[in-house]
Amino acid sequence: MKKRDDLDLNEFEEVLKKDLAQIEENIEQLRSELDSVGTDDGINDMEDLASLSSLSSKDNTILDQQEHERDETIHALGKIKNGTYGICEKSGKPIPVERLRANPTARTIVGAEE
Repeated sequence: MKKRDDLDLNEFEEVLKKDLAQIEENIEQLRSELDSVGTDDGINDMEDLASLSSLSSKDNTILDQQEHERDETIHALGKIKNGTYGICEKSGKPIPVERLRANPTARTIVGAEE
């Protein structure tokens, strides 16, 4: 794989670092919410318990998604550091800048995901 000369890596690194900070903040907030759900001792109503269980399940799903996004963002930052950012992991071809702007963590060109 060869390094991309047509990318402003500083632009993408800045975007990814900003995204990473927001994702980590979201993860911390979700974990805090999930921790507080288990401490609501005054709830005796079955509907309230079911509602809390449903919210907890949704929060866990969102937390999983956020953790995945965090991992992808860290991976992309690593690729910037090692000089392979913007290169398709499947074909070795350059990922179009427009795709990277739309999805800075893109690992592949369109059509190479399969």
